[in-house]
Amino acid sequence: MIYCVEDDAGIRELVVYTLQNTGLEARGFSDGGALFDALRLDKPQLILLDIMLPGEDGITILRRLRAAQDTAKIPVILLTAKNTEYDKVVGLDSGADDYIAKPFGMMELVARIRAVLRRTQGEAPEESGSHLLVAGSICVDERAHSVHVGDTEVQLTLKEYQLLCLLMKNRGAVLTRDVLLENIWGYGNESETRTVDVHIRTLRQKLGTGGSMIETVRGVGYRMGDHG
Repeated sequence: MIYCVEDDAGIRELVVYTLQNTGLEARGFSDGGALFDALRLDKPQLILLDIMLPGEDGITILRRLRAAQDTAKIPVILLTAKNTEYDKVVGLDSGADDYIAKPFGMMELVARIRAVLRRTQGEAPEESGSHLLVAGSICVDERAHSVHVGDTEVQLTLKEYQLLCLLMKNRGAVLTRDVLLENIWGYGNESETRTVDVHIRTLRQKLGTGGSMIETVRGVGYRMGDHG
């Protein structure tokens, strides 16, 4: 089940109709109040969330979802007419799994939803082998899903965490933006590589002194440095 929170009735009905006709169950809601009423009864696989909503805006709703234990892991895709870098940073930093600017094509939306579902539903904890990733002062415990820089624990969003793990597992190798998009978001789209840059920027900021380990290879992509 996909929940779509959108105050524009025309867009909401079109999204729900499209999803239902591509094999996905969907329900529409006009505001955050209706969404939280529904969440008390049933949890969806994913939530499509418009930022510009009457009353409680989408970013506030997203933060409430991430703060509550029973909704913290539900994937969320933000839908908005805003398309500035600042809005993307705020949305992604608040825990969104993806970000789609209006106007968007319905088939693109379906592809994005399926990509997020593949990434989130395909995750499984490691059962054996080493579960520690170390690069310089950065230490990731995949079993505990925790990140430390030195003695300080760092709180990351799911995508930031996945991005860090992928870079650390390929330490010293340059990963292109398209490769990162395909592996973390489940799709490759040259026009969306800015999504990677936004995540890298916020990830570096959160890692503090450890952020310098993530190196930019100009015109190509990023790598986890093999020094430090």
